[in-house]
Amino acid sequence: MSFQNTKKIFFSIPKWIIICALTGILAGSASALFLVSLEWVTQFRIQHDYIIWFLPFGGFLVGAGYYYWGESVVKGNNLLLEEYEKPKKIIPFKMAPLVLLGTLLTHLFGGSAGREGTAVQMGGAIADQFTKIFKLDNFERRILIILGISAGFASVFGTPLAGAIFALEVLYFSKISFKSIILSFLAAYAAYFTVEFWQIKHTHYSVPVVPEINFNNIFYTLLVGILSGFAALLFSRSTHFWSSFFSKNIKYPPLRPVIGGIALAIAIAGFGFTKFSGLGVAVIVDSFSNPCQWYDFLLKILFTGFTLGAGFKGGEVTPLFFVGATLGSALSMFIPMPIALLAGIGFVAVFSGATHTPIACTIMGMELFGIQPGIFIALGCTIAYFSSGSVGIYKSQIVKGAKYKLYQKFQKKELEHL
Repeated sequence: MSFQNTKKIFFSIPKWIIICALTGILAGSASALFLVSLEWVTQFRIQHDYIIWFLPFGGFLVGAGYYYWGESVVKGNNLLLEEYEKPKKIIPFKMAPLVLLGTLLTHLFGGSAGREGTAVQMGGAIADQFTKIFKLDNFERRILIILGISAGFASVFGTPLAGAIFALEVLYFSKISFKSIILSFLAAYAAYFTVEFWQIKHTHYSVPVVPEINFNNIFYTLLVGILSGFAALLFSRSTHFWSSFFSKNIKYPPLRPVIGGIALAIAIAGFGFTKFSGLGVAVIVDSFSNPCQWYDFLLKILFTGFTLGAGFKGGEVTPLFFVGATLGSALSMFIPMPIALLAGIGFVAVFSGATHTPIACTIMGMELFGIQPGIFIALGCTIAYFSSGSVGIYKSQIVKGAKYKLYQKFQKKELEHL
């Protein structure tokens, strides 16, 4: 290594430490504001359940906001993935306030959505602004996007290890350097401690009983993993189907969430499906101790896919937690394993299948539920990853690795038989 390269690396260290700290502090503070606001609108909706009938009005505000002012950022998480793979231009900062307001409106009026997408988009938009300030090139821009995803995910869920690895794994380590890995962890922890500083509390889950590792329990875990993978596949297909359906049949974008809002309001309020509104955290927590109905996870898939497909804003991950936890909880009526463990496996396994990130999801499970159920969580996440198909919730995600190679082999065999 030449003296000039050594000098360049040495002087870049303080710069990247500053960038990581700023990204973590700003993204973490944005997530803290978002979580406080989200809790407020959620409680307001619960106390004033009639507000669901104003969901079409909220949908118009969201749709019009993006149509007239946010067309360049309407792709959301997919824009981050596209800019990472093929950097073109800095992500507009307006992505952050637009997705924040859009998500809060969605939850205020009762749409079924999550929060991860909001935090990740805010983190990505904030981080990418440092491109101009520090005069970074395209390679360094990719690092910024990793930092934004890492900080946003870690801060909104309180899982810094999973957040750091998720940012790397969702991109499948494409064009990722060793420096990116270290910086991803720095940004994740900076964002995590920032949320802690603001005294924001995250939801706690418990898996109090973990059975012994034997053939029967491993078999049951593999079965839960397969079913979780199928649920993830159904969730991803549902979201893409409704998005395509609304795009093809309603040409004026602001009208899509209006029509969708009318249908959702009638279904949720008219037929008593209020537990499928918003995040559904209360249902998730309850699923760890009380068996859920077998159809709960299916209805959450339907309501979330319809909400997001119609053009409302929010994330997919918390609904995926809902789907997985309620699926695992329902399976406790047939599988002789502790209900909390089954709910916990489903919780992260469906997420793993829908995002193609088994490593991050395994670590997230251990951060949330402890190290004791780690083997069961790892098995569930891995099997769900392989059984969830090649299409995930992010259209722009490039799927590579073991699953990609496995599907290629199957395709070759099918062609040989033709």
